[in-house]
Amino acid sequence: MPATLYERLGEEAGITRLVDDAVDAHLNNPTVKTRFENTEDIEHAKRMSVEFFCAGSGGPQAYSGRDLLTAHRGMNISEEEFIAVVDDILGAMDKNGLDDEVKKEVLAVLYSLKGDVIRV
Repeated sequence: MPATLYERLGEEAGITRLVDDAVDAHLNNPTVKTRFENTEDIEHAKRMSVEFFCAGSGGPQAYSGRDLLTAHRGMNISEEEFIAVVDDILGAMDKNGLDDEVKKEVLAVLYSLKGDVIRV
């Protein structure tokens, strides 16, 4: 039986490293840096991101956060900001040695969610 995306991402430990590296990249990315610096509770945001990735990639964890549309409503995130975040996530996947097939799957998932994030 083929490994799930969750398993190929390194399960919870690998996803946690991925989220930490992505958020570090966001904090150094001039396009989105201010948004992440001004996040009220960045550790909570990271925990919710880990839960979201775990649950959405086939892991046993439940996602306890708000749906994406509710979480991003009123933020008026631009297409440029969305792409910057996606690029940072791809860079974090490179840093963590994830293969191209995993990156393609994650990229497809991220782009499927953009309607709940951009300009809402």
